[in-house]
This record gives sequence, structure tokens and C-alpha cells, in this order.
Amino acid sequence: MAEPVHAQTVSPPATADAGSQPASVGARAARRILAAFTYRDFRVQWIGACTSSIGTWMQIVAQNWLVVSLTHSPFFLGLDAFLQQLPIILFSLIGGVFADRYDRRRTLIASQVVQMSTSGMLALLMFLHVVQIWHILVLSFVTGCAQSFGGPAYQSLIPSLVDKKDLPNAVALNSIQFNVARVLGPLAFGLSLAAFRTWGYSEPQAMNACFLLNSLSFLVVINTLMMLHVKHIPPATSGRMGDELRTGLSYVRHHGSLAALIVLAAATTFLGFALLTFLPIFAEKIFHEGADTYSHLMAFSGAGSIVGALIVAWLGKFPKMGWTALLVQAAYGVLIIAFSLSRVLWVSDILLFFTGAALMVVFSTVTSLVQLIAPNEMRGRVMSIYMIAFRGGMPLGSLVSGYLATYLGAPLVIGINGALLVGVAVYFLARNHGVLDA
Repeated sequence: MAEPVHAQTVSPPATADAGSQPASVGARAARRILAAFTYRDFRVQWIGACTSSIGTWMQIVAQNWLVVSLTHSPFFLGLDAFLQQLPIILFSLIGGVFADRYDRRRTLIASQVVQMSTSGMLALLMFLHVVQIWHILVLSFVTGCAQSFGGPAYQSLIPSLVDKKDLPNAVALNSIQFNVARVLGPLAFGLSLAAFRTWGYSEPQAMNACFLLNSLSFLVVINTLMMLHVKHIPPATSGRMGDELRTGLSYVRHHGSLAALIVLAAATTFLGFALLTFLPIFAEKIFHEGADTYSHLMAFSGAGSIVGALIVAWLGKFPKMGWTALLVQAAYGVLIIAFSLSRVLWVSDILLFFTGAALMVVFSTVTSLVQLIAPNEMRGRVMSIYMIAFRGGMPLGSLVSGYLATYLGAPLVIGINGALLVGVAVYFLARNHGVLDA
């Protein structure tokens, strides 16, 4: 596989045109940012994942708005997020053992098929005009079950597609595709609403189109997974699943830096992701706007995340990664507090942009560190534990924040979460626990 081109250290000749130097610097920076794209399998995987992610984010925005339309309740928004992520807590450890024992690509394909089916079912229920809130909650739980097996397989597959030195770049570029989707998905939802209104159709019909398009997008990622050249390497030993699970837990528990990074990820998602969950409430009750405003709030957050991921991709593997993640997390908490206090839409847009950038720097950096530390034969189990922390913190945080927001209001709860995020960052900066050494 071709190696990425690194920056030249030789100065240009004195006779070179002065205007050519900026282009050369720009080209070298671009090659540095896109280093993982020199690997064919990574490119193929990236394209498929990006296509599916756009469909997924289009559905997330449409589904959140559907929940608000049906219930007008922050609690049900939090409950829906909780039920989609609950299987991550319940089954990801088993999914991690599967990722270490069985073909990760086949596990991923099975996961995509299930998710395609749940999106198609929701589209059918909308088409028949029979959808109820319990339908959405059940389908969210089934989707989460599929992700609890597909997630560890996916996270474990990425290091097999690139050399170790380019892994942080690959993780950042993978974050970029996810966040390109966070921009394009909500925008696609907003455009669908506008187009369907122009054509004389209703808002529910526009949401139904989003669910159907998401279902079809899984065909793309299934096809790209089948195109990968990576081969499954059976484990050297194949003991009982319970024994392998305990081995993975023991490995993480006795590896100080891994354990601390996983705790940090759990605290950050528990406190930090309620902001995105509550954006429909801010659009409806704070800014007194509709779905169009919600979609563009999501788009600003996603655009910031792309910038944050580009920064991490450019940095690659760099010294003091753990220290940097903690400082940026503290900044993220301050930005969340500012957003909770804002009542001016354009100010909130800017704050969401910077919160998206900060959050992506934190999670791209922490994820890279965990994947760099974990050995290949343990990576599925290590990443499943990390996923429980990373993904499990989201539903628990959304559920708790949704419940509190019913009594305290969404802005106050978001502000409290921001203050607690700053406190978590300060704690790890003061006590270390292996994060500063990572």
C-alpha cells in the first residue's frame, strides 16, 4: 500500500516563483490531512459509511421532530434516545467478543441489514398513517441492538485498514464523514420539508421520505463492506465466551490509562450530548420556530464538528494528546453554558459551531488513544467497553436530563451539564489517572 507523502524539509530554490510556495505548502497540508485515503480499503469504507451516515442523520432529525410533533415532551425525546442506546449498555460486551472471534465484516453487514429493516418499517408505518410513539420507541431499541454488535466490529475494523502510524488520521477522517453527515443530513431534512411544501405535500410525508431514503442508504454501505479486501484472522485461542469477556474486562481494569480514558468518555457523553438531544426544544420553545430552524441548528453543530475533525486529522499523532483533550473539554463546557444563556439565534448558531468543533477534538483524540493502546487480539473487547462508556453515557444522560428538564427547563439543565463538564476536566487535569500520560 502506498505510503502517504510527508512534508518536505528542503527549501525551494532561490529562483522559484514566490507564488508557488503557498500552493506547495497547501498541497503538503492536504496530503497530511488525507493520509489515510492512500489506503484503498479505507477509501471504500469511508465512502460507504458517509453515505449511510447522511441517511442516518436525516432520519435522526426527522425522528426527533416526529417525537416532538406527537408528544411535545422533552421526556419522550430523552426516552427515545435512551432506548436506542440502551442495548449498547446491555449487549456491547458480547458484541466485542463477537468482533474478536468472528469475521468483523460479516457482523457489520448483518447489523446494517437490521438497521435498514427498522428504517423501512418506520417509513411503512408513516405511509399507513398509523405510527404511534410506542412504535418509534420499539424500533429505536431494535436499532440499538443491531448497533451493539456492529459498533465494536466497526471500531475494530478501522485499524485493520491502515498502518498504525496513520490510525489517528483515519479516526479523525472517520469522524469527518460522520460529521459531514451531521451537516448534510439535517440540511437534507430541511430541503425535503421545503420541497414537499412546494409540491403541496404535508410535513409527515416529508418525514416519511427521509425514513425511506435512510433505509435505502444502507444498501450502499453493505455493498462497500463486501468490496473490502481485508480478511478475517481467526483468534489463536477460542475459549468460552464468558472467559474471553472476563479477560477483556480484566485487561482494561489493570491498564490505568485505558480505564481513565473510558471513564472520561462516559462522563463527557453523559453530560455533553443532551445539548443535541434538546435542540428541537430550543427551536420550538426558546426561538419559537419550527423544523427548519432545528435542522439548521443541527447543521451548525455538524459543521463545527467537521472543522474539529480536520484539526485532529492534520495533527495526526502528537505529544500530550490526553492533556489537549482535557483542555478542549473544559472549553466545551464553557461553550455549552453560553449556549444555554443565549436567546439570539445567530449567537446560538456560532456557539453551536464551536461546541461541535470542541466535542469532535475531544472524542477523536480520546478514541485514537484507546485504539492505539489496545492490541489487535483484544481490540474488539476493549472497543466494546469503550463503546459502552461512549455510547452508554448518551442515553443515560439524555434520560436524566430529559427528566430534569421537565421540571427545571432545558436551558438550565444544559447550563448545569456544562458546569459539570468543566469540573470533570479540572479533576482529571489535577489528578491525572493516566490521562495526561496518554
